[in-house]
Amino acid sequence: MKLWLKHVGILVAVAGAVGIAAMLSGIVPITASGGHWPITKWVLDFSMARSVSTHSIGIDVPKLDDPAMIQRGAGHFETGCVQCHGSPARTQSPIAAAMTPRPPSLSGHVALWEPRELFYIVKHGVKLTGMPAWPAQHRDDEVWDVVAFLKTLPDTGADAYQKLVTDSNADFSEYSGPLHLQNLITTTCGRCHGTDGRGRDAEAFPALAGQHQNYIDASLRAYAAGERHSGIMQPLAVTLTDNEITDLAEYYSKLPTAFDDSPFEEPAAALSSSEKSATELTGIQIAQNGIPSQKIPSCTGCHGPDRSDTYPLLSGQPAAYLANQLTLFKRRHRGGTEQQHLMHPATDRITDKQIRAVAEYLAGSSP
Repeated sequence: MKLWLKHVGILVAVAGAVGIAAMLSGIVPITASGGHWPITKWVLDFSMARSVSTHSIGIDVPKLDDPAMIQRGAGHFETGCVQCHGSPARTQSPIAAAMTPRPPSLSGHVALWEPRELFYIVKHGVKLTGMPAWPAQHRDDEVWDVVAFLKTLPDTGADAYQKLVTDSNADFSEYSGPLHLQNLITTTCGRCHGTDGRGRDAEAFPALAGQHQNYIDASLRAYAAGERHSGIMQPLAVTLTDNEITDLAEYYSKLPTAFDDSPFEEPAAALSSSEKSATELTGIQIAQNGIPSQKIPSCTGCHGPDRSDTYPLLSGQPAAYLANQLTLFKRRHRGGTEQQHLMHPATDRITDKQIRAVAEYLAGSSP
């Protein structure tokens, strides 16, 4: 046994010496044009599959059939993924096709992975492949949006894909904004928020039309600085110039408003001081009166009509968007403008049920 171990040790030492000599000599090619040897490709693919499978164990998968999730995921895919992977409406870039390893065409590839595995790959990326990690690691909700879209990709044709990633109600010929922003508004911002600024039909995205100019401006700058966290918005905002941010904010603020002051004008019933009644509060009571027993202020104090234009208008935004923002504040995952810290005490003690109630009320879908 000792002799056998000695021989194995010698072989390992020799192999190590040969490897070091090859590395130092520089004779091993690292060219992407040469591709991988078949055995190298197999080892790398197998190792990646085993690693993803192991590290994704225990990830809880949410429901992925929400049309709003799918639309949001498609919007990001069109902006951030098609350059390497292509799409049902666009072939893979020749530059991506010349990479080693070559990014896969996902329509025929996503079925090989479970949703939890896709989540792990999209969130964390893959070393030495060019696949980046999600820019905002706290935003699991955005990653799940992409996964929801990817699961539909094998059955999505070019026409269906185009409907997901473009504003079908827009008439670009009637665009009246600044000429130097036309491409941004019609093909980038409008893809998600609509060229009319109302967030598209599926209510997957927040409305911008009529929002306070100062708030839009500050939000874009917060995204660009990485102070408001979003793997979708940060990469877009960081490319904008100061003048583009200013002009975008002005353009959207002057569109016919998507916001309605009536949720703050309708009188709310008086609150009971008991903890039991706090669990049964309606959305209108929370919005207008807050929850004194939980030290939660009213929404009206900052977001009502005629308040500071550094706070966003809320009434009329999609309920799911509002609920998600409150949840992100509660978890300290949202970030935001200089006023973001004011939301933390307001959300620290609010329950999920109360979040849903006030979000639905502000959206106009519940009393």
